[in-house]
Formats: sequence, structure tokens, C-alpha cells
Amino acid sequence: MTLLSRVLGLARDIVIARFFDAGDSTDAFFVAFKIPNFLRRLFAEGAFSLAFVPVLTEYRNQYSLAQTRDLINRVAGTLGIILLILALGGVLASPVLIGIFAAGFIDQPEKFDLTANMLRITFPYILLISMTAMAGGILNTWKHFAVPAFTPVLLNLSMIGCAVWLSPHLDLPITALAWGVLLAGIVQLLFQLPFLYNEGLLPRPAWGWRHEGVQKIIKLMVPALFGSSVAQINLLFDTFIASFLVSGSVTWLYFSDRLLEFPLGVFGIALATVVLPNLSEAHYKKGASHFNQTIQWALKLSLLIAIPATIGLFLLSQPILVTLFQYGEFESNDSLMAAYSLMAYSLGLPAFILIKILATGFYARQDTKTPVRIGIQAMILNMVLNVIFVVSMLHYDFIAPHVGLALATSASAYFNAAMLAMTLKRDSIIESSETFALPVLKILIACSAMSLVILWLSPTSDSWAQWLWFDRVYQLALLIVPGFLCYTIMLWIMGLRRNQFAN
Repeated sequence: MTLLSRVLGLARDIVIARFFDAGDSTDAFFVAFKIPNFLRRLFAEGAFSLAFVPVLTEYRNQYSLAQTRDLINRVAGTLGIILLILALGGVLASPVLIGIFAAGFIDQPEKFDLTANMLRITFPYILLISMTAMAGGILNTWKHFAVPAFTPVLLNLSMIGCAVWLSPHLDLPITALAWGVLLAGIVQLLFQLPFLYNEGLLPRPAWGWRHEGVQKIIKLMVPALFGSSVAQINLLFDTFIASFLVSGSVTWLYFSDRLLEFPLGVFGIALATVVLPNLSEAHYKKGASHFNQTIQWALKLSLLIAIPATIGLFLLSQPILVTLFQYGEFESNDSLMAAYSLMAYSLGLPAFILIKILATGFYARQDTKTPVRIGIQAMILNMVLNVIFVVSMLHYDFIAPHVGLALATSASAYFNAAMLAMTLKRDSIIESSETFALPVLKILIACSAMSLVILWLSPTSDSWAQWLWFDRVYQLALLIVPGFLCYTIMLWIMGLRRNQFAN
């Protein structure tokens, strides 16, 4: 289901690239979308989910069904009222928020006003998607993963529909995307309610600030809020700096980040979503051995995908961007600039996925403080590297400054992942495994062979822009399929088998 969501996410971005040029209007929308998206990842998929699922798992295992339902009702009422106030405040304060998060737009009044107006439309999305995330957290705890994973498909369909059918009827066509975001929030929430009803878990919201379970979630959320905000603050800081760079920089970073999100979302986030309730259950029921085994399994499985995905994205960054996006308003220079930042982002893909897995080792044990401490250190490092890399690249013509933002994000991610792993090992939460190093070595060898095949078969970079879309797809397949076959055959020759990745 996550794969389906990501495929439609790519389709959504193809539609955006075809209908809207990489300039002021798209920069304005992506900022207006990024701010509520920042809060969504902070509250909905971030701190709230990481605190809510372990506590709900505890209630399900140690309390009665009536007490568990009461917790769900109290959380729904309390969260809903707080987010309603936040959403209203965001709508009223949209110009102030744009002034903070995209200060480079202040000297461009039309661009600033357009961004602020679209933010007024998109900001209520945080209320709707947070309640959707709560519904998804309940279903995940009951081991129903498909429905929450399918829900983002509705966002993509909504934005595609509005871009194609609504935008031609608006004075400012780009605002159709903002309306698509708001519509998606409503549809996503309504979609999950029948499934909660079938489980007898449909919330009856009630205020419950002083409820014991709600207080426990809040106490876990506060540090998790800072931990979840690290990556999102980094992205917003990237946007802040990019708003001062040449027009199109925000859009180039968006498209390269979206391609990175494909393997990260399909595998990293999906795996972390499944691992969190299982680790929480292992912590309460099955003991340290099963806990360690589950993390080791997730780490091995993530590297099996992350390492070849990194190499594939790096070597094929421009062909992928040309094939997917270089039509209509998206020009060759846009593909080239986005390819540069995609190469820099792709270097950090293994670290991004490892962070998702390693952090669950803390959250499942209701330790939200340690990832926060490490995450803040990584955030500070990222900000310092952002300034250093961008300022350095401004003095050279051969590389675009926005690439420095992506490179800094990747470098700080490795620091974050390394610190999480060392802390888990130091605290004996995970143990070294002799069965871990050898599969990783075999993966690296197989990836080396895959790289040689891709480089050997690759056409010249100028050829891609000259081909029609079906020729581009065909040529890209002629690189990806042999590369994939080489990778899997090499793993098989070296004796790597499916049972070695079984949990």
C-alpha cells in the first residue's frame, strides 16, 4: 500500500511539473504546503504517533477494553481541540509564518502574498491529518497496516484531480493545488472512520487533559516533539536559505527530495511503522532477546534495499528526472539542477532509513529523551554545514549553491544514525551479531557489480532530452532491470538467501 502511495506521489509530481513551471508560483506553493506538512510530520506522524502507539499498546495488553476505549476517546477530544486552536491561529497568522519560514520572499510582494494566501487554505490540513494519524495509530496497534498505508493515496489523487480539472478554471491556477491539499485532509479522515467502527474503536471525543493515559502521552510527546522536529526543522531551514537563492531553488530541492522519499517511504517508513508496535509488544511481553532480534532483522532488511537504491539514484539521477518530469513547463536546466541535489540527497539514504529503524528502539521502550538529545546535536551540525556549504559554493560557478543544502542534510543524517546506534549498543539494547556483518559485505560487493553494469549500459546524457517519453522509459528500464538482475544474481551466487532476512 505504501508502494502504491509513493507511485501515485510520483504521478502527482509529474502532473505538477507538466502544468506549472519551476518558478515563483511553484516555489510559493511548496512553501505553503511545507509548513503544514512540517507540523503534520511533527505532530501526526512524528511525536504524537511515537508517543501514542506505545501507550495504546500498553493499555491494550495490561488494561481492559473499556479502559482502552476511554483512552482513545480522551485522546481524540484533547488532541482535536488543541489542533483546532492551532489551525485557526495558523490561518490568521499566515503572513507572519511566511515571513519567518521564507524570509527571502519578503522583498517579492506578489510572491509573498500568493504564498500567504495559499497557506490560509492549506493550514487546516494539520488538524485533519493529525486526526487521521490517530486513527491510523489505532489500526496499526491492532495490526491493521493496509488501511493507514493506503490513506496517503487519497492526497495524491486529490492534488492530481485539482491540478488537472480545477486549475484551468482559476485566476491563479497554482491555488488549485492548495485546495487539493485541504480536500485531501477531509477525505483521508472520513476514509478511516468506517474501519475503526468495524473494530468497535470509533472515538467519541471527550476532553481528557488530566486523564492518566493522556498525561503519559503528553510527557512522552514533549521530548519526542523535539526529536521529530529535527529533520523537519532542517528541511524548513533549507527552505529558508533556498528562499534567498536563485528562483527555482525551492522547487529543485522539492523534486529531488520527493524522489528520495520514494525508497525512504516505501521501505524505511513502512518498515519502521511495522517495527514500532512489534518492538513495543516485545518490550512488554517477549523480553530483550526478541527485542534485539527484531531490530537486527529490520536493520539488515533496510540495508538490503537502501544501499542499491543509493547507488541507483546517484548514477541515474538526471535520467530519472528527465524521464519523469521534463515535459511541458519543466525544462532541461530544471532537471539538471534537481539532479545535482538528488545526488547529494541520495548519499544520505542509508542513514535516513537507519534513523527510522534505530529510533524505534528507543520509542518502543518509551524513551523519547535520548533520540531528542542526539537529534538536536545533528540539527545543529546540519545548520552549521548548511551555511558552510552554501557560502562555499556561492564562490564557484561549476556547482549550484542549493546542492550544499542537500549535502549538509545527508552528512548530518550519518552523524544522527551513528550516535543512535552507539547509544543502543552502549546501553545493551542491541548487541553485536556475527550474522550481521557478512550479509552487509555481500550487499556491497553485489552493488559494485551493479554499478559497473549501469555505467557500461548508460547512454550519453544529451540523448535523454532528445527522446520521446516512451523512449526514455524504455531506455531507463534497460538500465534498471539489468542492474537489478545483476544485484540479485550476485547476492545469490554469494549464498545470500531469503531465510537469512527472516525475523
